[in-house]
Amino acid sequence: MLYSNLDVSKMFVDRQSQRSSMHGRHLNEQLVRVLKTIGYDVGFQKGQGQYLFDRDGVRYLDLLSGFGVFAIGRNHPALREALKSVLDSDLPNLVQLDVSTLAGVLAERLLHYVPYLDKVFFANSGAECVEAAIKFARGATGRSRIVCCAHAFHGLSYGALSLTDDANFRAGFEPLLPNCTSIPFNDLAALEQVLSSREVVAFIVEPIQGKGVNMPTDEFLPGAAALCRRYGTLLVADEIQTGIGRTGRFLAVEHWNVEPDMVLLAKALSGGHVPVGALLTRKSIFEKIFNQMDRAVVHGSTFAKNDLAMAAGIATLEVIESEKLIEAAAKRGAELRLALTRMIPGYELLKEVRGKGLMIGIEFGPPKSLWLKASWNVLETANKGLFCQLITMPLFKDHKILTQVSGPWQPYHQTVAAADHHGRGLQLDRDGVRFRHGLQPQGSRRDLVVSQDAGRKRGT
Repeated sequence: MLYSNLDVSKMFVDRQSQRSSMHGRHLNEQLVRVLKTIGYDVGFQKGQGQYLFDRDGVRYLDLLSGFGVFAIGRNHPALREALKSVLDSDLPNLVQLDVSTLAGVLAERLLHYVPYLDKVFFANSGAECVEAAIKFARGATGRSRIVCCAHAFHGLSYGALSLTDDANFRAGFEPLLPNCTSIPFNDLAALEQVLSSREVVAFIVEPIQGKGVNMPTDEFLPGAAALCRRYGTLLVADEIQTGIGRTGRFLAVEHWNVEPDMVLLAKALSGGHVPVGALLTRKSIFEKIFNQMDRAVVHGSTFAKNDLAMAAGIATLEVIESEKLIEAAAKRGAELRLALTRMIPGYELLKEVRGKGLMIGIEFGPPKSLWLKASWNVLETANKGLFCQLITMPLFKDHKILTQVSGPWQPYHQTVAAADHHGRGLQLDRDGVRFRHGLQPQGSRRDLVVSQDAGRKRGT
């Protein structure tokens, strides 16, 4: 065999000291500069469960979770075994002029969780699912106009970006897809005004907006579903961030008893190893796209149903079921929100804690005292959202917790969602929130306590 001595893990070790220089030369130099500027270039070497380990063996609690992909933790043994079993079996992968057994199994299991939908289309990512939803909606209805919400994030590919109103992402890439309209989140009157034209093919909405953890009112999603039915518009739930149990239900829309016409899933479905996305929809919609034999492949993606991706999805659902991670997310999330909310009276910069399950955001707001207000105004004048960034940096440096500001257009939000559906690494007590954290690989431990007494002693 030509590459009998190829050892990628050894290659990783041998070249890891050159990672920044290689990225600077061959990949994204600006990202390298950002990481060095904020002190995040620690050279992570290993990931286990909810933890990352840097080049010195220091352990970090990962609340970023790869932008929400590690629902079952990093390198879960069941997922690894599933992927190994595929590689060891010489399966007939990606024949194309055949149908995939594993794709059938994963589709069957996904639809078990969403019994009011009938068909699944697999893709490689969440953005690909959004693109497919745009095509399916237009193809099924003959209409063209699409409505989304302000402050939404649906992806960065061409169609998905057209449904995202962040100027930073859009700048330089316009004009984007025409006939895309944005309405304020939680505004049913604005939604009805645009739907009443009967020109709108679909309303696409995140049940909980990932950028800011913006919550719907109890009336918004049921009201939106009713308006869509009234005016013949398809309701598309973008559950790429919220789905697969993160909010304490398999789908976030279940909290409001809403049944969309399409559901988009990705991120957590991958188990963090092999990219996979899934669009779930009604048979009546699906069969208007794939409506005759010469249109059997009118839309698709070459690697979408590859055996490793399907195995990753199957294994992820198995782990979520067997370890009762959805129930854990609901229970742990409720405890965490309560503990954080109880801290608000002791900290004038804390404005609100909100979320569902382990999708949680803390909103900071302007302080009342004059000496803090002056500092706040200086920071916000210099750069909107700088205050939150100045929180995440010491969390990383001093307390070894990886998280990020949740959205540039919601500058006072800070997302603190747990790294996986267990809520492992979090300890709640009567004094506040304690992040269990060991700084040394040998097992010596240190706690970061976020409590009123600890905060006052630090002058925060």
